[in-house]
Amino acid sequence: MWSGVAAMAADSEGILLGRATELAESIRRKKISAREVLEAHLRQIERVNPKVNAIVTLAAEQARKAAAAADEAQARGEALKPLHGLPVAHKDLERTRGIRTTYGSPIYKDLVPEVNDLVVERAQRMGAITVGKTNTPEFGAGAQTFNAVFGATRNPYDLTKTCGGSSGGAAVALATGMVALADGSDLGGSLRIPAAFCNVVGLRPSPGRVPAPEAAMGWNFLPTAGPMGRTVGDVALLLSAQAGAEARAPLSIEEDPAKFRQPLGRKWRGVKVAWYRDLGGLKVDGEIRRVLEGQRRKLEELGCVVEEAEPDFTGTDLAFKTLRAWGTAQTQGDRARQHRALMKETILEELAAGERLTQAEVARAMETQTKLWRGMQQFLDRYEYFALPVTMVPPFDVNLPYLSEYNGMKFRNYIDWFAPTWYISLVGNPALSVPAGFTAQGLPVGLQLVGRMRQEFGLLQLGQALEEATGYWRKHPGL
Repeated sequence: MWSGVAAMAADSEGILLGRATELAESIRRKKISAREVLEAHLRQIERVNPKVNAIVTLAAEQARKAAAAADEAQARGEALKPLHGLPVAHKDLERTRGIRTTYGSPIYKDLVPEVNDLVVERAQRMGAITVGKTNTPEFGAGAQTFNAVFGATRNPYDLTKTCGGSSGGAAVALATGMVALADGSDLGGSLRIPAAFCNVVGLRPSPGRVPAPEAAMGWNFLPTAGPMGRTVGDVALLLSAQAGAEARAPLSIEEDPAKFRQPLGRKWRGVKVAWYRDLGGLKVDGEIRRVLEGQRRKLEELGCVVEEAEPDFTGTDLAFKTLRAWGTAQTQGDRARQHRALMKETILEELAAGERLTQAEVARAMETQTKLWRGMQQFLDRYEYFALPVTMVPPFDVNLPYLSEYNGMKFRNYIDWFAPTWYISLVGNPALSVPAGFTAQGLPVGLQLVGRMRQEFGLLQLGQALEEATGYWRKHPGL
């Protein structure tokens, strides 16, 4: 029999704000049941979510049935899956069978899918309990989480600030203990930006690590799904469920995802890490730079050899914006012709830019992308990791749809303020955002770590080493 929630009552933070890996072990050892874990999280959602608006569709009754089934299976002695009993929320871009999926758009405000997307199916198959859906900007476009269906999601460290996006609801749900794990997706930074703004961890995997058999453009490696968690170990655990070969996805990676459940420890003496300079001329806010310098010192204390160096980013701006606009034209064109009045202006502007592109312009962007990819791989032959900011600025006013200027910095495009993330998206290397400290105003800052192609395990190892050295993940919002 389970010893019951009383065994953990003195440490409610351990249930709601601790490591998901440890919570999973407590369930496995019958220190607490899946039902008790779920009810603790549902109470937290009831208490906290009205303040932050992170979970936009709650599936409490479905979750209760799933938790009861999990406990019954454990009582029968069945083999337990790695995510057994852990409450998980899915980004509102992922289809969830029997649970509303809006894509943040009025067009789909009442849609209830009959199927799960792959990341949802795999999480549930590995024992996760789906509790609901997390907020996202319309169709995931933009790095500020708001939409016409549900409104804005607020930063739990300062309710007047943005949580970032587009996986903003996921990051806030994790930071406030409403879920144990959460999935997200990333084209230009959507797993890394909200992680940085909310003091949690987000991993953009290599293309194909988390397959996308539903994608209309299966060879396009800019968009990818990925895991989020409060700790690096939690992210590795969820990645072990999301990853794995998939015959319907052309970029799918043929490697056993169980490797991500292995211990992440290693020695760091002599490991070469490149530390960013100016990213080809990008300005980074002084507070961000100040906080990140502390992480540079931590890397050196671990034994790493840290040198200021960066690959050549020439052409990144034009190539990424061209391919982003081209992709928008392919995915949103038909929808805009039918529902233009229900779509936000920035998507329509991106669509128009994509429709104006010539074949020659798209071809040049692809050629530039290939050149930059080769340059990054050569650079990471000399260095095992590349460290740089996640964003150029800290969290800003939640009422601003995007940032056009900050402390004298002018941004021409609504995506310019988070250029450091899409600089990495373009080349496709795995990238991890880890908590790096706080500004003088108490706002979270993330450090972006980039690893060698398809070397997520090594990237997670460095992230965990920094996490253990700093302990920043333990500083929770005061809600």
